[in-house]
Amino acid sequence: MSKRNELFKTSIGGQALIEGVMMRGPEKTAMAVRVKDGSIVVEEGPSEKVKLAKVPLVRGVMSMITSLKIGYKYMMRSSELAMEDIEDDKLSLYLKEKFGDKVENTISTVIYIVAVFLALGLFVVIPTFITGLIGKLVTLGRMRAVIEGILKMAMFLMYLYLISKLEDIRRVFQYHGAEHKTISCYEAGDEITVENIRKHTRFHPRCGTSFLFIVIAVSILVSSLITTESTLARVGLKLLLLPVVMGISYEIIKYSGSHDNWLGRALAAPGLWVQRLTTREPDDDQIEVAMTSFLKVLPEDGSDRC
Repeated sequence: MSKRNELFKTSIGGQALIEGVMMRGPEKTAMAVRVKDGSIVVEEGPSEKVKLAKVPLVRGVMSMITSLKIGYKYMMRSSELAMEDIEDDKLSLYLKEKFGDKVENTISTVIYIVAVFLALGLFVVIPTFITGLIGKLVTLGRMRAVIEGILKMAMFLMYLYLISKLEDIRRVFQYHGAEHKTISCYEAGDEITVENIRKHTRFHPRCGTSFLFIVIAVSILVSSLITTESTLARVGLKLLLLPVVMGISYEIIKYSGSHDNWLGRALAAPGLWVQRLTTREPDDDQIEVAMTSFLKVLPEDGSDRC
């Protein structure tokens, strides 16, 4: 790949997996996973198109739904590949023998649904209820939305900090860093090699961590428009307004990820800081995995340009 002299922003994005990286390009999606024998297993498929991708605000919600679905699918698959030689426990073996793959898929779906509800509870319901309890002791008025926002942001950052201390999660965060470094190397116009990728930053403005941070920041502003003091009503309205919050947040991160002007950099700065919690410097083996996945989805016609 020749060095480009112009600023270039790609639409290719990815996700860190269990011992691997998934990349989504304009036409293909590819997953590369380092398995127990040291080799890299690659699986490819067509890139799922986001419905209503050209409709502002609406495309943010559709993109979030698509990303969650694809990300969950590849996360589960990478787990299977990375731990395929680990023996199942007796209960898992019995369930597979008795019901086949259906029960495994059902359990995975239940886990996914529970995770979504836990996330909503942690970052939407709990901060609102805690603020409601404080409101019974002192009059909060307009400060209620501010306190809810501070609690929400504090819980989000604490959650990221705590899980970053887990060894398995730390390795996922290293692959996250490898994913960002690979994309940064490509956008800089450098040849895609392990040596070149190693030199680039592990922080990238178009990142899921940055998106979540922006979602929380935007939700604080939207919550300030809710005037009711009823805790249950506030929770209900926040859930109803969540698609609006995601739509606005998507437009912000899309702009910051594709513009290198002062506004784009200002919008990206807080999310880049938070990525210090969710990315780690990868080793060369992890970079090789990210590079393998990236090259599989890289189009030759430049259709990945933002």
